[in-house]
Amino acid sequence: MRPLDGLTILDLSRVLACPFATMILAELGATVIKVEQPGTGDETRGFEPFAEGPGGKVSGYYMALNRSKRSITVNLRHAEGQAIVRALAAKADAVLENFPTGTLKRYGLDWPSMRAVNPRLVYLSCTGFGQTGPYANRKGYDTVFQAMSGIMSLTGERGGGPVKPGIPIAVLTSGLWAAIALLAALRGRDASGRGAHVDLSMLDAQVALLTIAAARWFALGEVPPRMGTEHPGRVPTASFRCADGRYLHITASDQHWVPLCRALGLEEMAADPALTRNAGRVAQRERVMAGLGGALGALTRAQAVAALDAADVPAGPILALDEVFEDPQVKARGVVQEFAHPTLGSFPALRVPMRFDGFEDPGLDRPPLLGEHTDEVLADYLGYDAAKIA
Repeated sequence: MRPLDGLTILDLSRVLACPFATMILAELGATVIKVEQPGTGDETRGFEPFAEGPGGKVSGYYMALNRSKRSITVNLRHAEGQAIVRALAAKADAVLENFPTGTLKRYGLDWPSMRAVNPRLVYLSCTGFGQTGPYANRKGYDTVFQAMSGIMSLTGERGGGPVKPGIPIAVLTSGLWAAIALLAALRGRDASGRGAHVDLSMLDAQVALLTIAAARWFALGEVPPRMGTEHPGRVPTASFRCADGRYLHITASDQHWVPLCRALGLEEMAADPALTRNAGRVAQRERVMAGLGGALGALTRAQAVAALDAADVPAGPILALDEVFEDPQVKARGVVQEFAHPTLGSFPALRVPMRFDGFEDPGLDRPPLLGEHTDEVLADYLGYDAAKIA
């Protein structure tokens, strides 16, 4: 069995954060029933990039976040559709939703309404700014939360403007927080017998990630500057351009300093007692960076990786995506797997990155077609006959 076998989750969410959370839970064994708008479905079914196959094209965006779920179509604006959702919630363990604050109250699908039909229900609301506070009704997207949380202010080159990370880090990590919160609430429900409402703010979720940056503010009153790939309190931690134009990243502690220098032929720096400890290297950051930059600039990336691996210095090449998926470690771990899709045929996907000893590993099944499981779910869960479904 998989760890979450037997759990039923009603997924009223769309786009990214909560669909990412419910996909993880589905591949850990939960039955996830995704409720979509008739005719169009989750907005991301229309988002690029599109994969082309023998049967047509499918959104790669949708597929990346909705594997292993069951899709039903329900019109939430219709009284009978609302009744279907309440009836499913009565049989579910959890509901996730990410509608704007107050929207589902109008449909009788908010937490008080759902709790009335299932007191053991765990109900998670994921919004941009939470259910309370002056921004509760404000709209936002990934980069807005990056900006307002301080994350974007920390990202970028020295002296340059703020830069967003290359992936939608705010909503992806909000999805991880949602999965953690849901599992915690379910554990509490099992212990107490009572359900719960989880109010998850994506702004809160990003501020909570500030951790070490916040520690510098709390401890030193310091607003950390943008430093590119360098670290404000550790030297060397940075990326370096090699002779072939490719980049290598090094993160070294005190015990790695002398082996690093010797691997690069920097004997004078290795012998300098002022650089033995990190505090000394931070104080002479420019000298250290110039020395390392010059030495690494004379080697290809492959040569630098080989030299530092032989010296047991923590370092890694900065890989482009095509290189990542050809990396021998990534291949050996089976990070990329495939599912069979009725429109596309075989299609690759990234597995949930967990391995279990005692449970089955996470599954990887295809994303559903729009409304593919409507008849099955209404019959199996609600006992509808063919005439009522029609």
